[in-house]
Amino acid sequence: QVQLVESGGGLVQAGGSLRLSCAASGRTFSSCAMAWFRQAPEKEREFVAAIGWRGGNTRYADSVKGRFTISRDNAKNTVYLQMNSLKREDTAVYYCAADQTSLTPWVVRLNKDEYDLWGQGTQVTVSS
Repeated sequence: QVQLVESGGGLVQAGGSLRLSCAASGRTFSSCAMAWFRQAPEKEREFVAAIGWRGGNTRYADSVKGRFTISRDNAKNTVYLQMNSLKREDTAVYYCAADQTSLTPWVVRLNKDEYDLWGQGTQVTVSS
């Protein structure tokens, strides 16, 4: 069964850090672009960060630039999201997603509709 499983969420104080992990199984994801999205209560799911096949191309939402870092370890079939200087507005359920139709190592998409495999999500709560 092909699936993505997120972990690493939790409760943290503003200014703190968390590292999310997304473990992929059921197939190799080294030729998939990967991304993180998040969804706060009563809000649309929004793009956070994305990374190309080999990690050489990354994109970030303006709201997290300079604070979050996406990375991947293809040998472990795992994608990470390092989140520093967390703010209350970062509180959301964070989802990992795979674009299994990405054709080149450099294509990185920001639209959630381009991603065809999703994890179940992990809650991140930032307190003041």
